[in-house]
Amino acid sequence: MSDALDASSSTIAVVGASLAGLRACEALREEGFSGRIVLIGAERHLPYDRPPLSKEILQGKWEPEKIVLRRDGLGDLDLDFRASTKATSLDAAAKVVTLDDGEKVSFDGLVIATGARVRRLEMAEGFEGVHYLRSLDDAMKLRGALENAALRGAPRVAIIGAGFIGCEVAASCRQRGLDVTVIEPLAAPMVRALGRHLGGLAAMLHRDNGVDMRCATTLAAIEGDGRVERIRLGDGRTIAVDVLVIGVGVVAETTWLESSGLALEDGVLCDERCSAAPGIVAAGDVARWKSIRRAGFQVRVEHWLHAGAQGRAAALRLLRGADGVEPYDPVPFVWTDQFGVKIQMAGHPSPDDELRLVDGEFDEYRFVALFARAGMLTGVVGMRRPAVVARYQALLEQGATIEQALA
Repeated sequence: MSDALDASSSTIAVVGASLAGLRACEALREEGFSGRIVLIGAERHLPYDRPPLSKEILQGKWEPEKIVLRRDGLGDLDLDFRASTKATSLDAAAKVVTLDDGEKVSFDGLVIATGARVRRLEMAEGFEGVHYLRSLDDAMKLRGALENAALRGAPRVAIIGAGFIGCEVAASCRQRGLDVTVIEPLAAPMVRALGRHLGGLAAMLHRDNGVDMRCATTLAAIEGDGRVERIRLGDGRTIAVDVLVIGVGVVAETTWLESSGLALEDGVLCDERCSAAPGIVAAGDVARWKSIRRAGFQVRVEHWLHAGAQGRAAALRLLRGADGVEPYDPVPFVWTDQFGVKIQMAGHPSPDDELRLVDGEFDEYRFVALFARAGMLTGVVGMRRPAVVARYQALLEQGATIEQALA
């Protein structure tokens, strides 16, 4: 018996007006769904593009209207759009979402696309001048703080965490001519994605561009009289700070689902077709799905391309049923732009995988390197070599061995 939804009389709720949520809505309409779609978004904005927040928006090159994902609005999608509205709970068995204004939305199908929220540092609570970056409002607040500090002289920016966001913020601040220090407890920036050697190259790139990159360094305390004035490191040294940015990762936004009956473990647990429960699917940063490519391991991916693709896949799962869709299992792909250098990564490499240089030179920041484990190609990383990266990405999709890739 098919578990596909009726395309004309059903109601589908999409919780999360994110990229994944929007792509789900678009896919539903493109597939011919003519029923009611309720899109619930916690932010006051129309769905927007997040990657420019730490780059063009923070640098002051773009204004917010440029990152709206649908410039002509949502009218053609015929949505019941609830902006500035949070879902507070889900009754999966009764198929009811409760909103923060007390309204209960009944549904036949549900797409969970609530993304992730930033990890917060307890020691930073109560200080002015401390910033996190996840939303458009966060980016505009941080941009304003940098501009206001610049009016008082050369602001000193400290960034805690050298992951993707921390490194992009550091590059954007340096490109604004600001004094930047990055504190990272691990051995290198972006080390979980790049490994120690390539992470070391990223550290060199930042240092070459004037960033005081301090790896293998811990934050011991934040100090100041109501407003952050300095940070104290694990070795006892202090650094004067005007603006402090904390980028220590994110956690899947599942708080509202704790009493739902769904399986939660670092996200919403889904099968290989994005299904979390009958009539309920999840997509984007919040989804942790069963990957056939990775021998049945549960995988959660926080990348832009993935969010859009999985939003569409999850919507089609609702409409077509389990028998009408293929397992969702793409090769992850992510990129970042720092100091004019495009860094691209694909696959599921581990930091201890074998590393092979196959194109260019490391010290010129123009290369392609492969990762391998047990004879299989597991990943590719490139700097300023997009066409070459694309070729190896195709081999990853095919499940190639490292010998096939080298040939």
